[in-house]
Amino acid sequence: MLLCAGAGGLCGAWFEGQAHFAAGLSDFSENPENQILRDAVQFLDAYFSGNAPEMKLPLSLCGTPFQCAVWEMLRQIPFGQSVTYGEIAAALSVKHGRRVSARAVGGAVGRNPLSVIVPCHRVLGIGGMLTGYAGGLARKRYLLTLEHIQYEEK
Repeated sequence: MLLCAGAGGLCGAWFEGQAHFAAGLSDFSENPENQILRDAVQFLDAYFSGNAPEMKLPLSLCGTPFQCAVWEMLRQIPFGQSVTYGEIAAALSVKHGRRVSARAVGGAVGRNPLSVIVPCHRVLGIGGMLTGYAGGLARKRYLLTLEHIQYEEK
C-alpha cells in the first residue's frame, strides 16, 4: 500500500493499482520518520493480523462536503460489521433533510482515499450483495473474510 500524510494527518492509503490510485498527489517525498506514517503502518499491521485496531489515526480528508460526509459515516462502521449503500443514503437523507441516492453514496465511497482505514470495504449492496471496490473485488472479499463479515455473491 502507498501511504501519504500531510501536516494535519493521514491523507491517503491506496492499494497499488486501485482505481483513483494516489489521486491528488502531485509532489511528495518519502519520510520513514514521519510519526503519522509509522502510526498508520502500526494500524495496518494490527488490522491485517485480524484484529480491530485500537488506535485512532489523525486524518486529513480532502473531498467535496458530500464525500466527506459519506467518509465520516464509513468511519463509524465497526470492525466486523457491514452496512449497505442504501442504509448510508437513508441516514444522510435524514441528517441533511433531503433525499440522497444510494448511487451518489456509491460514487463517494468509490473515491475514498483511505482504503482500509476508512473502511469502505464494509459497504455492501442490497441484501448484503458483494459490489464493486476500488481496490478490486478480490481484495474486498479478502478484507470482508478477514473481519468475518458475511456477504452474498452476484
